[in-house]
Amino acid sequence: MARLMGLMAGHWPLDRALAARMEAWPGDVGPKGVSLPLRLAGGLHALKLLGVAPDLAAAYPPNEVPDAQLLAALRGAMLQHADFLDRWIDSAPQTNELGRSAVLIAAARWLAARHDLPLILSELGASAGLNLHFDRYALRVGGRDYGPANPVLALEPDWRGPDPAAAGIKVTDRAGADLNPLDPTDDEDALRLLAYLWPDQPERLARTRAALALPPAPVAQGDAIDWLRMRLAAPKPGHLHLIFHTIAWQYFPAETQARGQAMIEAAGMAATHDAPLAWLGMEADGHTPGAAVTLRLWPGDLHLSLGRACFHGRWVQWMPEPV
Repeated sequence: MARLMGLMAGHWPLDRALAARMEAWPGDVGPKGVSLPLRLAGGLHALKLLGVAPDLAAAYPPNEVPDAQLLAALRGAMLQHADFLDRWIDSAPQTNELGRSAVLIAAARWLAARHDLPLILSELGASAGLNLHFDRYALRVGGRDYGPANPVLALEPDWRGPDPAAAGIKVTDRAGADLNPLDPTDDEDALRLLAYLWPDQPERLARTRAALALPPAPVAQGDAIDWLRMRLAAPKPGHLHLIFHTIAWQYFPAETQARGQAMIEAAGMAATHDAPLAWLGMEADGHTPGAAVTLRLWPGDLHLSLGRACFHGRWVQWMPEPV
């Protein structure tokens, strides 16, 4: 992808109409804004996945071609499929990174070892809800699988630290919320999820295709905090309610964060040993490497660090604090 971006930048514009529209785009078009180059790259990959741009497919991984061939394929795709790409870049990038489920599996097993209760899952910023199925995936550490007997997929990050807890996970209710949820059963939404996984990362594509085959988890459209209020309204005895988000909370407006934190803390103060509440986050915290994995747990309002992880789950530094 770095090579593709460099080629396009060095030979821009590759066409006229699409380039003119992108150049006139208001505001910040970079990664801190609307990520317009990322949108274009996703649209080109979508054309390859659809099988409608054979020259592009011949120049994309796993094929290795000289710059001149790749550049010609890019130029041809932008000219021949200008209308498709013009519509594609109207929408923001969408991903549902399954590698983050490695952290969710480990944290849920830690909680199961401590509380031995079935889980109610509430995901904030759930996208297509693929990570809500983390109990159906396996985490492979040291040659051992932590997960169901017949997992839908297996995650094998570079694991640093102690092994995950041996306790099993039982989920009785799973749901999420997102401002713009994607439907895994919709062909266009599934294409968007796949297109933003790059063609030289076949393992991510394979994982996502496997997860897309599952019955979809319910993901509501709307403000995640307003939705969570209803989820917290009636605690269910004999269950642990796990609220979680992965690289999502940081994108919530400050007012939404403050409202959400106050609401979760109030629910935590009312939690009991028979109906505990956990708040798990995997988010950037201004430090490196990767993202911080944090947990708050009620009753008792424990603040725990569980370690750090790569934003895409390629590695996990698992270091749960003793309680």
